[in-house]
Amino acid sequence: MGFLGKFFLWMFSIGFLGLIGGIAGIAFIIGYYSRDLPDYSQLKNYEPPIVTRIYAGDGRIMAEYAQERRVFVPIEIIPDMVKNAFISAEDQNFYEHKGVDPLAIGGAVVKNLQNAGTGRRPVGASTITQQVAKNFLLTNEVSYERKIKEAILAMRMEKAMTKDQLLELYLNEIFLGQRSYGVAAAALMYFGKSLDELDIAESAYLAALPKAPNNYHPVRKHDAAIARRDWVIDRMAEDNHITAGQAQLAKAKPLVAEAPEENETVAAPYFSEEVRRELEKRFGPESLYKGGLAVRTTIDPHLQDIAIAALREGLMAYDKRHGWRGPIATLDDAGDNWTEKLSAIADPAGRLPAWDLVLVRSVTDTRAKIGFKDGNEHDLDLAGVVWARKCVHDCYGLGPEITSVKQVLNRGDVVMVEKTGDTSYTLRQIPLIEGAIIALDPHTGRVLAMEGGWQQGTSIFNRATQANRQPGSAFKPFVYLPALDKGFTPATRVLDAPFVIEQSPGNFWRPSNYSGEFYGPTPIRVGIEKSRNLMTVRLADHIGMDTVVDYAQRFGIADHMKPFLSYALGAGETTLLRMTTAYAMLVNGGKQITPTFIDRIQDRRGKTILRHDDRPCPNCGTLIRWDGQEAPQVPDGRAQVADPRTTYQIVSILEGVAQRGTAASLAELGRPLAGKTGTTNESKDTWFIGFSPDLVVGVFVGFDEPKSMGKRETGSSAALPIFKTFMKDALKDTSPTPFRIPPGVKLVRINAATGRTAMPGDGNIIWEAFVTGTEPNVDDYVLDTDVISGGGAVDPYGDDPYGYDQFGYGNYQEGAIPSGAVPGAAPGTPAYQGGGVETYSLDDPMTSFSRGPSAPQPAAGGDNPGQPQTPVAPAPAPSTDPSLSGTGGLY
Repeated sequence: MGFLGKFFLWMFSIGFLGLIGGIAGIAFIIGYYSRDLPDYSQLKNYEPPIVTRIYAGDGRIMAEYAQERRVFVPIEIIPDMVKNAFISAEDQNFYEHKGVDPLAIGGAVVKNLQNAGTGRRPVGASTITQQVAKNFLLTNEVSYERKIKEAILAMRMEKAMTKDQLLELYLNEIFLGQRSYGVAAAALMYFGKSLDELDIAESAYLAALPKAPNNYHPVRKHDAAIARRDWVIDRMAEDNHITAGQAQLAKAKPLVAEAPEENETVAAPYFSEEVRRELEKRFGPESLYKGGLAVRTTIDPHLQDIAIAALREGLMAYDKRHGWRGPIATLDDAGDNWTEKLSAIADPAGRLPAWDLVLVRSVTDTRAKIGFKDGNEHDLDLAGVVWARKCVHDCYGLGPEITSVKQVLNRGDVVMVEKTGDTSYTLRQIPLIEGAIIALDPHTGRVLAMEGGWQQGTSIFNRATQANRQPGSAFKPFVYLPALDKGFTPATRVLDAPFVIEQSPGNFWRPSNYSGEFYGPTPIRVGIEKSRNLMTVRLADHIGMDTVVDYAQRFGIADHMKPFLSYALGAGETTLLRMTTAYAMLVNGGKQITPTFIDRIQDRRGKTILRHDDRPCPNCGTLIRWDGQEAPQVPDGRAQVADPRTTYQIVSILEGVAQRGTAASLAELGRPLAGKTGTTNESKDTWFIGFSPDLVVGVFVGFDEPKSMGKRETGSSAALPIFKTFMKDALKDTSPTPFRIPPGVKLVRINAATGRTAMPGDGNIIWEAFVTGTEPNVDDYVLDTDVISGGGAVDPYGDDPYGYDQFGYGNYQEGAIPSGAVPGAAPGTPAYQGGGVETYSLDDPMTSFSRGPSAPQPAAGGDNPGQPQTPVAPAPAPSTDPSLSGTGGLY
């Protein structure tokens, strides 16, 4: 063998030994760095944390809850355009290599050698598979050790998983800025679009982001973002994913980031927060913020908008009635840079988006020149400030009528205005009063609208669900309902006269009517329509507060109500949601419902894990071909909590409230409506709970720290107008529907004022609802002439020390009850003065007085005049109700 042959043999031997050494070295490196590699097999069943979405009833998004904003999309749903954009930008040979791309590595090595000593960050050559390994299993540490582990994992993952599985993980995990993880979330964030709506330019921009999202922000780094996007478009053309013409057109398109349009989302923050709290309570924070739940809520966006507008209008109306509290700030010397000084003033909490913060530049008697933050100036006329009488006496009084703008504003004042016409503005101030409104379906309990305050940005406290307040007279229907169940009728007369009870020795509770007068024997219907307190207390005392408490619990008003007599006038506390739900059970015929904000919840795979309507319905979930078969019969599983006949009687009476009573202004709407006002002591809480046959609405108005709203403020003045505004718009496009009358009810024409059967010549005649068998006849109303003709001035209690005359109202004489009370009269003065004689019978248990703690109570006697009186029973023990003191005047 010649020299040349030996040389080649020598070189081959060295090469072979080097190859063996290289293989051994690679094997050693792989073995060394494989010892503590994470288990990649878990990625086969990987479930990334994805966003929980709350949807309105019409399918629009209300809210999203997540630690990482991610929407998981299966690979088969991701459009090819989006996939190709990322492959061209990140890994051109993705479908050819085995996890590591040697050509890309070689290019990166050359590039890094060229950049040596320049201080530039080393260029990587990671494939999509390697990035999946890094993002899921490793850290972002820049080191050769991490790159080796990344490569080892990538090659192993390529053997265990398909290319599409790897690409699916990558496109759903990659961070693309703005808290967006995955392409679907980024498409919504940057363009307000779903993936299938993206064009070439938009897909290319998303593919430009993985390298460094902050470096390619569409606004702050607009030019860099355009350049990077165009580079991706060129790569897509080189890879034949698009044509040269498509690339040219795509690069010519401007880059404009657009958030989802307002009409594609529903703004109901109080509602969304209530749903969020329920989800966290039911499923825990892990599922809420990472579980990707799809929550279909009950909200009707149209009704929600009406509710928000009605509540704000009502709160502003109250606020205007109590005067102008002055400017937000005053700039003494604004000078030429007044726009900067105005802009430096923080927006007051609760400012509505339509209100502008302005500076009063000059003032005359007829107008003020107001300057806006952008430097523009407009006029604020006298008509825009005429409401702003000065708030005096802690806003319980008002200053003089406004005849000049100078009475309200001064130069330098910073105030808020709202544009209310083409060129007109109105002065605004944020109400101090708060309130809530809630609307629900009485047949299902689905909450259709809810607003828990003036604005959630001011306070997250939800006054519809979290505020426990006294309902006042709004509770009264649940005193009269058990009386109807015990045999009373809407025409039964109950004595409206002074009622005194001794709470403790020498401490007497004397409830009174809102008017301060007494009205004698009054039909139950009139008692509710006119919200009479005294007859309500007397009735509650007669049927027993334990019975009233039982009904309050049946209807979900309170869980642990005490049997205190003052609670008959609404002195106990409850929430607006509970009261509204209780009224819903009246209008639906006494069926129990559970209020709900959620219709259905699905997990990340679309499986329904909770449904509010859980009634069985065979074949409802399948496509049914109509072959003349019977429609599915869905059972009604609602429990019956009250007699549908007597609940209808209450509905009918509450309809009278809206026609003749404390809510008579509702008659203007010309709709079948019913409801009840509620006002507590010193007008600290005002309510109106009302309904149509298929919609129940509750309204509460009051200060968060309870205090008087003013002497003239009641449920009729503060809460009722909000209900009226809501119903006017909510029912505008619907046909009037009468209230449903259940079987077993008979309608009889009666005199509404007296409760007697209608007679010729009577006015104020109505159709009264009676349970069949209890309807009146003429004999039911025959006067007790024996007692009267006998000249019987009878005091059934004589001079008993706890008798009626003990409290300074004189002896109550049977057979002659003149109208017109004289409260506080001296002993011996007739209890009623001023014309008109109303007869009654001692044998009617509801025309007798309740006594103090040691006085005997008349027991239940017969319903017909002339029956002998049943022996009396001892009175109950003295009340220890601490809230009895001062509860008179509930209305």
